Amino acid sequence: MKAKGIVLLAGLFSLVRAHAAESATNVPAAPAPNPTAIVVIDQSALRSAPRESAQQQVMLWQGDSLEVRGRRMDYLQVYDHRRERAGYVRASQVRLLSLQPQDAAGLLAVVRFLRDTPGAEALGIGYAAAFLRAAPGQDIDAEAFDALGTMAERLARRASSTRSKANDAAVAAHLEVVAGYGVAMRSLERDGRVQVCYDGDAFRRVMALPADAEQKARAALALTREECIDPATTPFERASLDGWRADVLERVPRTELPEYLRNRVRMRAASVWSSLAFERVRRAESPAEAAARALQELAGVNRQELAEDDMAAYNDAAMRVGAVRWAAEPAPAKSATGLAITTAAGQPGETCIRLVDAKHGGKAPLFQRCTYGAVWTNSARANGAGTALTLAVQPLDAWREMWVFHRVGDDWNVDVVPPAGDAPGIGYVEFAGWVPGGRKLLAAREVRTGGRFSRTFEVLDLATLAIDKRADKPDSLSTFYRWQDPLWRGRTVSLR
Repeated sequence: MKAKGIVLLAGLFSLVRAHAAESATNVPAAPAPNPTAIVVIDQSALRSAPRESAQQQVMLWQGDSLEVRGRRMDYLQVYDHRRERAGYVRASQVRLLSLQPQDAAGLLAVVRFLRDTPGAEALGIGYAAAFLRAAPGQDIDAEAFDALGTMAERLARRASSTRSKANDAAVAAHLEVVAGYGVAMRSLERDGRVQVCYDGDAFRRVMALPADAEQKARAALALTREECIDPATTPFERASLDGWRADVLERVPRTELPEYLRNRVRMRAASVWSSLAFERVRRAESPAEAAARALQELAGVNRQELAEDDMAAYNDAAMRVGAVRWAAEPAPAKSATGLAITTAAGQPGETCIRLVDAKHGGKAPLFQRCTYGAVWTNSARANGAGTALTLAVQPLDAWREMWVFHRVGDDWNVDVVPPAGDAPGIGYVEFAGWVPGGRKLLAAREVRTGGRFSRTFEVLDLATLAIDKRADKPDSLSTFYRWQDPLWRGRTVSLR
């Protein structure tokens, strides 16, 4: 009997000791969080009671995240933390989400489905945010950020090109939804319209994480968009930004890309390097390397694999490269007439252009004009009679003019031929040859105005610089075909 009591006491002691140890080591579990629901139908009503006739508290949109606090019939009782409003929403208009680690794969599957679905960007970003909350850190790679960035980028493009008030309302609401997930957008005024741009945070994460070539390419292209550069950026800031853009594009493994995507990277790189060439010459640095790289990138574009949607980008890249191509060109042979161009420093930032000949040197030039633009002295071309000379002058990035010096009686004058009469944008006009007789010259012109691209080959009257004839192909003009300059034909990008 005594032995049996000892055994019972020992068992009780062991049980108490085990319970005490468990109480000391286990922290009481926090109450499980309320379920989360995501709105899947635009303009879903959050009502004050679980019935259709109840007062509408607020309008919900795709991607809105709600905390579920109960259920009444076919309604869910929810709380909207973004708007700080409670109410009821139909259960059929939302989807319940599980944020447990074991359910993260299912959330990612939905993200994959929605990433390329136009109009579902806010919903897709909501699911991407849910995946990032649910998934363990070691399971999060570049794919989720690539999808999130792709959807944010597409939403920004939709916001920049809305056509109706109904679309405006939906897009504005979707922008508010994604802002609640930390997706930041910037609005820039450009060419009289608002350009909405994604700030690119997800794409920066893609560039920092191990990712495949296509993910890197999409991220680099999104981060280096020309239209998303603030027009108020100072020249110093722009030079630093373009250097960063070139570095981002260099980090894309091109050999692993499909040809159409490789073309896009090449076109973007050509545009960036042309900007760097212009910025370097403005800082009195050698632009030759940057300009040569821009020409190389443009020449590397495979026209046979160029997507139809990429033609506008290809033409824009070609115009940017064409504007700075003289930075990579050698100096021409001296004119037989001795007519030439020299330059001297003017006011801070100015370059003074001096027209000289065998009898009139830099101290007593035939004519002088100063400019703040980049003067490509190696572009100077004089006619055989020594009565006219053309010169390429680039006042802005991607905008190059043709200056025509010509003699009127005993005096000299200069006329400026811009790529277009509109506000400067993207384009250039360049000398293409002299027509014997000294009264006409040939010019090639590429420009984008009003959103439309134009490329023409022209015969100009030297006295007035009015266009006598023009065509979209040089072979269509007998005068142009016969008298075009061989050096121009061999080096211009307008005949690509």
